[in-house]
Amino acid sequence: MAGRELERIRNAVLDHRYSLSEHAYDEMDQDNLDVLDVEAAILAGRIEQTLTKDPRGTRYVVVGKATDEATVVGVVVRFVEHDELLVLTVYEIK
Repeated sequence: MAGRELERIRNAVLDHRYSLSEHAYDEMDQDNLDVLDVEAAILAGRIEQTLTKDPRGTRYVVVGKATDEATVVGVVVRFVEHDELLVLTVYEIK
């Protein structure tokens, strides 16, 4: 199951069917990350957690490496209408 969901998440990124919340942009700025780091983390990362107890929908915590291949990044995403992926938050894992 996680494999199918990860593929769905990656396909949304590859097809540019995703957007970032204001909170995600703020968190990226604080950790000196950019959109390419988010994409890299999702495309090469793995789902660490699936959070199902939110009435707005299942959230997925994807962990992977930024473009520098050293910085570990956590990305929390959820699918919204029209199968678009919403990046809720992004953070560096130290």
